[in-house]
Amino acid sequence: MWQGQIKSFSWRELQIATYNFSERNVLGQGGFRKVYKGVLDDGTKIAVKRLTDYESPGGDQAFQREVEMISVAVHRNLLRLIGFCTTPTERLLVYPFMQNLSVASRLRELKPGESVLDWATRKRVALGTARGLEYLHEQCDPKIIHRDVKAANILLDGDFEAVVGDFGLAKLVDVRRTNVTTQIRGTMGHIAPEYLSTGKSSEKTDVFSYGIMLLELVTGQRAIDFSRLEDQDDVLLLDHAKKLQREKRLDVIVDRNLDKNYNIEEVEVIVQVKLLCTQATPEDRPAMSEVVRMLEGEGLAERWEEWRHLEVTRTQDSERLQRRFAWGDDSIHNQDAIELSGGR
Repeated sequence: MWQGQIKSFSWRELQIATYNFSERNVLGQGGFRKVYKGVLDDGTKIAVKRLTDYESPGGDQAFQREVEMISVAVHRNLLRLIGFCTTPTERLLVYPFMQNLSVASRLRELKPGESVLDWATRKRVALGTARGLEYLHEQCDPKIIHRDVKAANILLDGDFEAVVGDFGLAKLVDVRRTNVTTQIRGTMGHIAPEYLSTGKSSEKTDVFSYGIMLLELVTGQRAIDFSRLEDQDDVLLLDHAKKLQREKRLDVIVDRNLDKNYNIEEVEVIVQVKLLCTQATPEDRPAMSEVVRMLEGEGLAERWEEWRHLEVTRTQDSERLQRRFAWGDDSIHNQDAIELSGGR
């Protein structure tokens, strides 16, 4: 049965399509779901997202949210919902099968015979993802905040075009209300600082996460990687990249799998956009429409100069503050020592 453009599948149809939800057909899992590859009777390849814990707090909400979001948002860079299935004990969503899987899998989980994502493809992924998010933020009514933008949720179609997927944490935004959530959703290392500290999400929290995703594209690395401690590097990829950018050692951070087959000027562009997107203050971050224009070659130089000027001012203010405490009289030091050693 079809409801509009979305088909209501029977449980039996999807059971047959996935070979009884065989573990060999698992494409990925996480949160409340497991995703299986399947083939319908007519030969159409599909991906079936099966909620593994829909009766838990948030599980059925995630299902309802994803159906709602995906039916509102239709764009070439957003994953299209084919159908769904509901039974008293099951909730399933059906999508087109993305034969090149996710950006994360192509960056970090290459199987024998699979080729590395080349630099040209990574640039296309950056732009395609930005266009998909621009649509969610600025062209949907009401607008949609994805809240879990990362390489694992950017899928690749047969032409390696970026498709933003996994709307299980997304939120429709009523612009007449403040958008505060009681529970932080998303993936550590990708979550904007103001969201962590206040629970308030906005399109600018997506912009921050998108900036981290750009870093994943450039480096091939995870947003948080404790193995970097072995080399006395920062666990957070963002901090690690900022340090190398300040030291003008960008070549060190570029994914070694690219085997130096990239344009360093284009890498600088991506890193500059990343730094603009991951500024600590949400108001300083660009809108996704600005990001699209910058990646297309318009307006980056001006925004970058503004950012550099702001960074110089911040550095000077920080140095003045440090000198004030370093050269202050003993009474200031003693007072600070008392305050800092007091109860917390």
